[in-house]
Amino acid sequence: MRNVGDSPEAHHTNERGAALLTVLLLVAVMSVVAAASLEKLTVATRLSANAASMDQARAYVTAASLLAEARLAQLVKAQPGRVSLKGGWLGKPQTLPVPEGTASITPQDGGNCFNLNSLVSGSSEQATAVRPIAVEQFTTLMQLLGVPSGKARGIAASASDWIDSDSTPQTGGAEDEVYLAAAAPYRAPNRLMFDKSELRAVAGVTPAIYNLLDPWICALPVTDLSPLNVNTLLPAQAPLFAMLMGGKLSLDQARSMLAARPEDGYGSTYSFWAVPALKAVTPPAEVEQQVRVTTRWFGAKLDVDLGAIHLRRWALYDAQSEKVKLVRMTAGGSL
Repeated sequence: MRNVGDSPEAHHTNERGAALLTVLLLVAVMSVVAAASLEKLTVATRLSANAASMDQARAYVTAASLLAEARLAQLVKAQPGRVSLKGGWLGKPQTLPVPEGTASITPQDGGNCFNLNSLVSGSSEQATAVRPIAVEQFTTLMQLLGVPSGKARGIAASASDWIDSDSTPQTGGAEDEVYLAAAAPYRAPNRLMFDKSELRAVAGVTPAIYNLLDPWICALPVTDLSPLNVNTLLPAQAPLFAMLMGGKLSLDQARSMLAARPEDGYGSTYSFWAVPALKAVTPPAEVEQQVRVTTRWFGAKLDVDLGAIHLRRWALYDAQSEKVKLVRMTAGGSL
């Protein structure tokens, strides 16, 4: 009801003001809704673009892996009966041009490491038992790297208990009763390790010890004793070589031997064991067979960079047959 004394002009002015206020309010609401919608659209567009870029990066990693297979096959064929450092291939990144980015392959000798799965004998399809000589080698390696003797023996025993198929701990080892008493209980898997990072869960392995061992260990998909190629072992990897000798060679002696090998490597294991510095060393038959002049297991670091997208994968290849085959590819850590 209009107040007495209000003029028609004042009434219409009030109505126009209210209508204008309503319009302004609607415009403000619509602006907020439009801004929110635009933000969601922008985020969705970016997510879609990132997903497409990630898919493209994965495709490039797959292509790089196939190319690595071919190049490793060429490497093996180029040096029949031996694989050496000739050509400077080891650890040398090979860049691949890809649209809107780069990709690279960095080949490695994937067998020059302590194979954690060698701590047992047998296979994943059969019952496995602790292999004492591998336990001793792992203990020796840890001691050479600075792990105290008692701690090293406990870790080696526990790691072999982690893998072997029984549930009975060996002296100094650990099975379910140890892990079930933890704050977050778990069990020993009693199977081969798929990745070396599983060692983190083994009794006695602290983050500091794992970080120390990380560059020296691997988890090959076989229980063979670590197949070390003396033609590709670098002087910096002397602890692995000294490990094989069971402490009969010092780190300095092992380093000197690796640095003094022939430029093209040894043509046979016989010529290696004939080196004067080793004439006084009589290794067990199993250890003698660990020394190789060829490489079966190759690794490769695969990197793809597409602007904001960086993708890294670690690939393991088996070169035992004529055709080099990809065994597995992992996303984190290293080989």
